[in-house]
Amino acid sequence: MSDDLKARVHDLLPGLLGDLEDLVRIQSVSADPERLGEVEKSARKTADLLAAEGVAVEIVRARDGAPPAVIGEKKGPEGAPVVLLYAHHDVQPENDPGDWDTPPFEPTVRGERLHGRGAADDKAGIATHVGALRALGDDLPVTVRFFIEGEEEVASATLPDLLGLYKDRLAADVIVIADAANWAVGVPSLTTSLRGMVRMDAEVRTLTHAVHSGMWGGIVPDALMALTRLLATLWNDDGSVAVEGLAASGAASVEYPTGRLRAESGAAPGTALIGDGTVVERLWAKPAITVTGIDAPKVDGASNTLTPAARAKITMRLAPGDSSANAIERLRAHLDRHVPWGAELATKVCDTGEPTVLPAEGPAYDAARVALREAWDGTAPVDMGCGGSIPFIAEFADAFPAASILVTGVEDPDTRAHGPNEGLHLADFERCVVAESLLLQRLGAGA
Repeated sequence: MSDDLKARVHDLLPGLLGDLEDLVRIQSVSADPERLGEVEKSARKTADLLAAEGVAVEIVRARDGAPPAVIGEKKGPEGAPVVLLYAHHDVQPENDPGDWDTPPFEPTVRGERLHGRGAADDKAGIATHVGALRALGDDLPVTVRFFIEGEEEVASATLPDLLGLYKDRLAADVIVIADAANWAVGVPSLTTSLRGMVRMDAEVRTLTHAVHSGMWGGIVPDALMALTRLLATLWNDDGSVAVEGLAASGAASVEYPTGRLRAESGAAPGTALIGDGTVVERLWAKPAITVTGIDAPKVDGASNTLTPAARAKITMRLAPGDSSANAIERLRAHLDRHVPWGAELATKVCDTGEPTVLPAEGPAYDAARVALREAWDGTAPVDMGCGGSIPFIAEFADAFPAASILVTGVEDPDTRAHGPNEGLHLADFERCVVAESLLLQRLGAGA
């Protein structure tokens, strides 16, 4: 049976990739107010793709003006299990197109990859779900429901409202979230833990207005001086997090060779690795802090003045076992304690997401592991953690506590999601479609 499905998926692949390329051409950047029409367009395109496969679809939103989500259902046999398939149709900004080797919204195949913003994260998730429906056709053994979100890249602000409004139409025995990465190209995985996240803006002020640096430099501290000194206190000498009271946990014993880590992360040859513990502990089970933005005068055109105020965006990743409330309290206490020279400090929490640990056992996980192994020609899947955050998984777990949640991979470590030259590995994408088709079959058979 798996050989028949593999052949069917292979035959369907050109048309499926064409549909994916059409989705990639839609600039559904949810963070850009000027492209909200594109987000609406991607919702309609997603709805059309599902409707063509016999899904009863509807575009919904939590309130007027909120981002559009696509929900739908295709019924299976009476009494069959219900499976909810999740993906998101919005994408990250492309930032500077000059950093891309090909136009970010013109899908381009180079070598083994399809490149373009959203080609992997997460329009490939939509295409995987559509491909599984096409492969199974009229032999759908389960009732399938869909939730294709339109605001994942802007923190899913209205997701709790949507889950409340449409809970009965989204309830399922098994939830499949196609928005994570596999362990490596050619090695499938199930993601069983994810770090949480807190993003906070910190602003320091040392002057009521800018003044001449020659007149007052050396006696009045400028805001950039104070901000950089404050930010430096966030890490120990080895680069581990210096904020006290954050949780850390253990990670699975999975080998991640340093050479592979450097290649996949893009670390420059002379850059030392930071932190302590094993590689996977640092990636999956310990906190991390990154400064992801600074508001300050640009180098080009900067004048000889003392900057009165400067601001930084601090992004924290939280280990499983921690909470955003604890992390906010600990970070604020650290910043208050270390702000230098009596500078005024103001902080603002931008968004949060809770860390998640999924119980990776039971019939649904057994079926998923068999399906992944068959799709990857005998390669066993790896249970892995995720250093990134998918905050909505905790929302689904709270809304549907009896459901088994499977977080599957359409990406790989070199996908470059959120960055220039995002790309989908085409052979692994085909395997993803096969695996989801096999999973639905096994769930319908009660395997």
